[in-house]
Amino acid sequence: MLASWALAVRTITNSEPAWNGHTTPGSVKLASFTPYYVPPGAKSYDSTSPLISYKGTWTDRYSTGYIGKSMRSSSEPNAEILFTFIGTGIEWFGSSDKRHGIGTVLIDGKLIEEVDTYSNRVVPRKQQRLFWKFDLPLASHTIKIINTAKRPGSTKHTMIDLDAFVVTRGSAGTRNNGDSLAQVVPKSARALSGWTLTQKGTTGVHAMQLSIISATHALIIDKVEHNPLTIDGHPAWAALYNLENHNVKPLRMQSNSFCAGGTFLGNGTLINVGGNPVVRDHTSAADFGDLDGLQAIRGSRKGGWINNATVNNPSIEYYPPKSIHGSHGMPIELPFLKKTLSSNLFPIAFSLPDGKIFMAANRDAMIYDWKSNVERYLPQIPNGVRVTYPMAGTAVLLPLSPSNNYTSEILICGGSDIDDSRPGYKISSQEPASSQCSRIVLDEAGIQAGWQIEQMPQARIMPDAVLLPTGNVLIINGGASGISGYGNVVEQVGASNADNPVLTPVIYDPRAPPGQRFGSEDLPSSSIPRLYHSVATLTPTGDVMIAGSNPNLDRSEIEYGTEYRVEWLSPPYISQDRPEITDAVQKVAFDKEFTLTATQASKVKRFVTAQPNDAKRIQVALMDLGYVTHAVHANSRLVYLLFSIQGNTLTVRGPPNEYVYPPGPGWLYVVVDGVPSVGKRVMVGNGEGPPVDQQAINK
Repeated sequence: MLASWALAVRTITNSEPAWNGHTTPGSVKLASFTPYYVPPGAKSYDSTSPLISYKGTWTDRYSTGYIGKSMRSSSEPNAEILFTFIGTGIEWFGSSDKRHGIGTVLIDGKLIEEVDTYSNRVVPRKQQRLFWKFDLPLASHTIKIINTAKRPGSTKHTMIDLDAFVVTRGSAGTRNNGDSLAQVVPKSARALSGWTLTQKGTTGVHAMQLSIISATHALIIDKVEHNPLTIDGHPAWAALYNLENHNVKPLRMQSNSFCAGGTFLGNGTLINVGGNPVVRDHTSAADFGDLDGLQAIRGSRKGGWINNATVNNPSIEYYPPKSIHGSHGMPIELPFLKKTLSSNLFPIAFSLPDGKIFMAANRDAMIYDWKSNVERYLPQIPNGVRVTYPMAGTAVLLPLSPSNNYTSEILICGGSDIDDSRPGYKISSQEPASSQCSRIVLDEAGIQAGWQIEQMPQARIMPDAVLLPTGNVLIINGGASGISGYGNVVEQVGASNADNPVLTPVIYDPRAPPGQRFGSEDLPSSSIPRLYHSVATLTPTGDVMIAGSNPNLDRSEIEYGTEYRVEWLSPPYISQDRPEITDAVQKVAFDKEFTLTATQASKVKRFVTAQPNDAKRIQVALMDLGYVTHAVHANSRLVYLLFSIQGNTLTVRGPPNEYVYPPGPGWLYVVVDGVPSVGKRVMVGNGEGPPVDQQAINK
């Protein structure tokens, strides 16, 4: 984001029915998109299955609109359905209309939910997902559904019905085939150092995009597909995730957001940029108003898996439209995006403290002066490593500090040295990823010195880099071989272009001496592969939310299947005595002082005497938690602020200008001896939206 303007790099979407360059049979035919769907690897049992037993009076109904052309219904109080299955998940499908009411769902004798199957519709909605649960252990389970025959406001007996159950067993998970790249998972999720990894919650829609929008909620956006969360009679592809109780609420997305990204404007408005056209074939959404995601700035000319000259859209544009360099609000061609073909989708970009833009794509990097439309090329990333889709690495702008006059430093980790001119049928999912991290200081001396190279403990493709309030960087997710995407290379695992998930995160300390910056031996390992379309973000409480992974055209249960489980990685400071911000402002102005009140910890009600700006003991961190998708953490940022202290009051000076920290939402953390407080949300700047150039809009 440039000040309060948003800059969109238009190379991330397409106009083809199949994003990844292949077309499925019948994909040009629009069809109904109901919630009922049997993912590869799952199994459906319709209402007539002999494995399902009924108690009470049930009526068979017949229609071609029912699964298996039949459905069973009952309006008798306490009528029951009983089904025993082996798996990790269960879905209940049926119809809903004004005659339907509440059914009580028990699993293994435990009350799970009271499901209201009522819908204010005269014509029933058929093949609706009425209930789902996906976080069961792989074992034998029994689901019982009891008809209460009532609902609020009704004096008549209401009905429930069963069209089908769909049982999922979960994807096969991590492979260990003797390959040296495969990783053995420790049994414990608690590391000796105090790090913990907990699995809790499910996202309801696959987490392709993730952003923290408040102290209590995260926004999750997917592509149009058969997610379990339902809205308006069809699967949802966006949701609000409650960070406190782990509930999810479906959202009404109006167009296909596949491969989109996002950012916050200066007034806190979230925009979503990029997308795909109306989805077709068995993921058709045209019947419920899916709009073309290529509209306005949400688009590119054409699509494919690896970018090339015939599909490229090498331009930038501004939102709101900005008349600059004779563009009259239209896109501006960027030679850098031509030079970096072919693997240059999802370019890495950071707004720099001098008002310019750092950008990396493929093996190249530059500093872009958007005011003068001048590109300054930097030394090429060493050793032939490509760092953008589909050879996706990840990157951070390392913490900015007044101690070195906010000098910018970039860290890029992972990727692949696969030649991007090779077609998919000559690329294997087993080709090793890169362990290289490249670091450069963006001042004259640093540019002259070029990229400094380090090696991660393990190679990674598609990793996520998460800034922590302490200044450390968490590197998590990804695979040790292959490249991004699905359905394109040889030796696919299921449909995945990548394999050998890296299950143990690593911590990078940018202040440590070279050779001593990485550590992973004390971090817990996961048992959940997080490959293509995985995400991770810092939360206001200071832990890390991890979700996603779906290298498939639609929801799948085969290896590697669609992942809805959420994990929470908690650094040791989560369980320590933490500082607490007890009073804070809601707005932070540029280069103006503000005060906040804090205590050092719950057991120590005032700060120990400290010198102003004693960075060894106390820090005030202002953070943008970013917008995460495809290993890109757009706008992720940590700026340490100047302050003085007296008692429990810190007098803090806001960022010097809108380039050191672009205007918009931020999170304040007070860090004492490496232990941060819970973050407090603030608006940085005057809270106004970006200026509107009406002439650019009119033209």
